[in-house]
Amino acid sequence: MVVVADFYTNGEYLQNNPDWHIDAGKWKAQSVLQIMARNGLTPLSVCEIGCGAGEILRLLQRNLAEDTTFVGYDIAPQAIELAKRRENEHLHVHLADFFQEADDTHYDVILLVDVLEHFENCFQALRDLKTRSTYKILQLPLDLSVNSILGNKLVDYRHATGHLHFFTKDIAIEILEAAGYTILDSFYSRQPLDSTSWSKARTPGQFIIKLLRMGKRELFRLPAQICYAFRPDLAVRIFGGWRLMVLVA
Repeated sequence: MVVVADFYTNGEYLQNNPDWHIDAGKWKAQSVLQIMARNGLTPLSVCEIGCGAGEILRLLQRNLAEDTTFVGYDIAPQAIELAKRRENEHLHVHLADFFQEADDTHYDVILLVDVLEHFENCFQALRDLKTRSTYKILQLPLDLSVNSILGNKLVDYRHATGHLHFFTKDIAIEILEAAGYTILDSFYSRQPLDSTSWSKARTPGQFIIKLLRMGKRELFRLPAQICYAFRPDLAVRIFGGWRLMVLVA
């Protein structure tokens, strides 16, 4: 499977995202656990493609059965260097392209958390994954919105995080169905106001800055939240900022 590899392997992605989204791992793992619980999934083998620093796998391991095996793949050496610190008897990560591995292991669940939009050919990736697990759980950023288009933000998304494809909810669902998948469940997820740990606010000044930052973001989010309370789909299409969690088989 071919991706725009250099962006992730030459340090450019790390420069744009210094913590490789470790702080976001908590809420992303919570979303994965939520969709598993909603559908009664108790997997004994989980594989994450594009595992990054491995934080999602680490947190899932703390919440699933003790004998569950976890495997992560990423093509970025900087990410795997971080993920290696999270390895243990039942959690292993590999610096490799999952799609080029000869291994034909079948998993209960494959995770693609904010990853599909990075593949040059996301359609082929979905087709290649079809037989590799019983279920797939995806989180897809819904970058296409009135706000992102009017603000010309899509180019920023491309340069900062390497997004090659941009989705709305309906487009994402159609792509998955066109690749032969059955949609079992879906819901919107959204990043917290500030996903960085409070423990990083070590001084009163840092604590105040964090509070002010959260207050500012809450103020900007307020119109979207009000609209979302009455018309969720409309709010997502207008304001953006949400992601789509999807369970497929």
